[in-house]
Amino acid sequence: MRQFSTVALVLTGSFAAAAGQAAHAAEGGLPQLDLTRFPPQLFWLAVSFLLLYLLMSKLALPRVGNILRTREEKIAGDLNRAEQLNREADAALKGYEQALAEARAKATEIATQTRATIQAEADARQAEAEARLSAQAAKAEASIRATRDQALGQVREIATDTAVAVVSRLLGTQPDSASVDQAVSEELSRRGVK
Repeated sequence: MRQFSTVALVLTGSFAAAAGQAAHAAEGGLPQLDLTRFPPQLFWLAVSFLLLYLLMSKLALPRVGNILRTREEKIAGDLNRAEQLNREADAALKGYEQALAEARAKATEIATQTRATIQAEADARQAEAEARLSAQAAKAEASIRATRDQALGQVREIATDTAVAVVSRLLGTQPDSASVDQAVSEELSRRGVK
């Protein structure tokens, strides 16, 4: 209501000034140069200025000020929120990078442990196989040695028997077993047979 009355006063003043100018124009001459008309023009100028000033200071400027203040607060709030979100994003990124580094370290550790476990198992199996093969080789060598010793023992007997048979047939007499044993032993020693 107050705004309406202010606007009505401004319009009334403007119409009154326009009516005065129209009457003066009818008389002839320029009213702004007529010195007798200066005081009413100055009065209406002051009234119009005062009304316009009051209208602007009481209605328009506070609204514009409120709008600017609200806009400034909203922009400041948005900037603060954006800064907060930026800090949260940086913290999340750091957390992600830290989690990724920890995951990589753990994966490397697991791979190293797995490699070490597999290597240990392979070494244990290899040592077991080598021990088994060594035992089998030792057993085979012992068996071969025993077989060889037995064969060599039989070689001595066979050589002695053969020598006795050959000498008996060639000479027709039975040779002395001590001399045949000595001759066979010398021949076997010369050939490297014990």
